[in-house]
Amino acid sequence: MRLGLALGYWGRGPDPRHVPLAQEAERLGYHSVWTAESWGSDVFTPLTWIAARTSTIRLGTAVAQMAARSPTTTAMHALTLDHLSGGRVLLGLGLSGPQVVEGWYGRPFPKSPLTATREYVDVVRQVLRGQAPVELDGRFHSHPYRGPDGTGLGKALKPITHPLRAELPILLGAEGPKNIAQTTRIADGWLPLYWSPNRPEVYETSLAEAPEGFLVAPMAQVRVCDDVAEGLLPVKTMLGFYIGGMGHAARNFHADLMARMGYEEQARRIQRLFLEGRREEAVLAVPDAFADEISLVGPRERIAERLESWRKGPVTDLLALAPDQESLRVLAELNT
Repeated sequence: MRLGLALGYWGRGPDPRHVPLAQEAERLGYHSVWTAESWGSDVFTPLTWIAARTSTIRLGTAVAQMAARSPTTTAMHALTLDHLSGGRVLLGLGLSGPQVVEGWYGRPFPKSPLTATREYVDVVRQVLRGQAPVELDGRFHSHPYRGPDGTGLGKALKPITHPLRAELPILLGAEGPKNIAQTTRIADGWLPLYWSPNRPEVYETSLAEAPEGFLVAPMAQVRVCDDVAEGLLPVKTMLGFYIGGMGHAARNFHADLMARMGYEEQARRIQRLFLEGRREEAVLAVPDAFADEISLVGPRERIAERLESWRKGPVTDLLALAPDQESLRVLAELNT
């Protein structure tokens, strides 16, 4: 099982720890470093900044939101950074949800998310292969555009810049069972939001037809500390925000996922508290057991024992949301 460093997205401003953490991860032999985006900092600019200050560590987006860019724009970002970094890019894509797509990007959330995702990946792959002009008679991502409000003058084009790697790895952030199953067919890997090594049955059917070499790269908060309950607080804060705030009361993919993992009653309570403005109560309502099984928190010996269960399953890459260099170092030592 390879290790990656997940940095997420910025809060109010740039995090001065990100470059030093990436450099330390590279020194420790981590395979990859990953950035993210929501509705603030973008995913590619910080990754480019890190690329200029490292030399070997792979550079992943977890995730680049599809609604933020047309598929050709995303492919341009990926092929550009891949050239500048010497072939280190791992392109993670995600559809996000209706609240962000319509509220932030001002675009309709696709009525057929699986079709929209499949077309998006198709266009990106065509650009990265650079073999012919991009053409797709699609429902969401037609190239050239042939909609009724167009001029009809669009011309199929292929990239001027020759892509460095025609088969640059594409991973998808997917949560629903059908979306995960499709990911095994159209992508090179999957970026789970929550992964519990104790509940393989949650994803077993969806991953049944995954090909050999398919990447499974979940994120997990990693924190070396003496007090487990205190160490779980950042995990619970994250869960409270995602389950309670990252979605509408009637449609929240994160809450639905927690429900499928055996915590339906608690997920709905967290959601209700958060939407009522009782955010602290929502965080405290996150069960310690759930926060614990999707993270690696506690003394070194406890993390070492629990790490074994992560290595026994289909996980190929553990992406550590690590707040400090000591936690990075300990995880690297335990994973040797």
